[in-house]
Amino acid sequence: METDGTASYWLTRFCFQRALGFVYLIAFLIALNQFRGLIGEHGLLPVQLFLKRVKFWDAPSLFWINSSDRFLASIALTGLALSLMAVTGLSDHFGLGLSVAVWGLLWLLYLSFVNVGQTFYGFGWETLLLETGFLAIFLGASNTSPPTVVIWLLRWILFRVMFGAGLIKLRGDPCWRDLTCLYYHYETQPLPNPLSWYFHPLPLLAHKGSVLFTHFVELVAPWGVFAPGLLGYLAGGLCVIFQISLIVSGNLSWLNYITLVLCIPCFDDAFLSRFIPLGVPAVEPLSGARQGIVVALTVLIVLLSIQPTVNLLSPGQIMNTSFEPLHLVNTYGAFGSVTKRRLEVIVEGSDEVVPTPAAKWREYEFKGKPGNLARPPCIVSPYHWKLDWQMWFAAMTPYYYHPWFLNLVSKLLRGDRETLKLLAHNPFPEAPPKLIRAGLYEYYFTTPEERRKTGHWWKRTRVDEYLPPLSLEDSSFREVLREQGWLE
Repeated sequence: METDGTASYWLTRFCFQRALGFVYLIAFLIALNQFRGLIGEHGLLPVQLFLKRVKFWDAPSLFWINSSDRFLASIALTGLALSLMAVTGLSDHFGLGLSVAVWGLLWLLYLSFVNVGQTFYGFGWETLLLETGFLAIFLGASNTSPPTVVIWLLRWILFRVMFGAGLIKLRGDPCWRDLTCLYYHYETQPLPNPLSWYFHPLPLLAHKGSVLFTHFVELVAPWGVFAPGLLGYLAGGLCVIFQISLIVSGNLSWLNYITLVLCIPCFDDAFLSRFIPLGVPAVEPLSGARQGIVVALTVLIVLLSIQPTVNLLSPGQIMNTSFEPLHLVNTYGAFGSVTKRRLEVIVEGSDEVVPTPAAKWREYEFKGKPGNLARPPCIVSPYHWKLDWQMWFAAMTPYYYHPWFLNLVSKLLRGDRETLKLLAHNPFPEAPPKLIRAGLYEYYFTTPEERRKTGHWWKRTRVDEYLPPLSLEDSSFREVLREQGWLE
């Protein structure tokens, strides 16, 4: 159980733990900065209301003990402190006990947020962090031998992430099969970055070649992560290159970053020592107790892998799903379908009491999603503006499929401070508006010539009304808010 006879993984663990600690740091920073407006006591989807509708074993979380804003903040701050210990290596410099405690607490604290975060924590990278973080508990401290089996279990996660993403594409949108998906993707992805504007007008042949590369990296290369030596290095290297290309061309939160972290176990000490001038110290071999724990862990992961594997091979494959509440083994996938049009919900407010044709409306600007035509696309990953992503989903279906949207409107009408912190600009700094409405617009990247003339990154066309003008004086609106528990 100590080594596989041909490779050692002390440097692998050294790099992996620090990189994973960085991802945890970002995750807890997002929680600290955004939980009050999203899931806090007076958030868009308050934790207290959610816990009234579920049972503990459906959503195990420390917030069953206390779901106040102060307690949520203390959990996020504790997670930040523990993440710093992991990033700096303090977590593994003082023996096995502290290492297990730090990584175990990181997993438990973040699980607590994910299980009560509802739609705002329903992204695949949340469960990917939990699954990866759970295995990190068993890697051990710097003075102990890393269990080789855990390294292989981490490769199993990488395989499922990549291969699952490849299969869902082949089974999903026809544009992945005719190689045209990237003709749309750079413009219509949730949060483009400035380089997305440059990628979008590339020749169709370049887009098709990129799709072919995507298929190769996601469907062929993952099999190599289980191979020793050069083949394993090549598979890991291709995954690294692919993830970097995704980071360069868009904002997918920390999805690409944690996938990069999962690539590290593809490289053993013999490879990493060429680039990292650290001597591998003498370490304690796995004790009988640790070997027993690793065997039990392996059996658990194998059993829990059955349902995700069946899903992976099923024609009805689903993406980004957990089959048990601890998120220990999950199914993944990305962009099984690609939107061909970029629709945006533009929220506007007015000081007028009655929505006459002469009423003046001012737009709310979000932190990352397109709004102002002259504002360049954002650079945000590995950070994640959760509300902006949900606004991207909201534009695909009517507002009543997204109950939190009406609560967003009610909070803007009340000038709620925590909600306004989630936005980039408040057009009503003196007093909240009397009316809120939302329109549905189709956004397009400008051409290079259009951008030279106007300075705009985007152009847009109004498609339809998304939400009619609403006021807090509207009795039916207030009734809906009361039914949801959002208005006393």
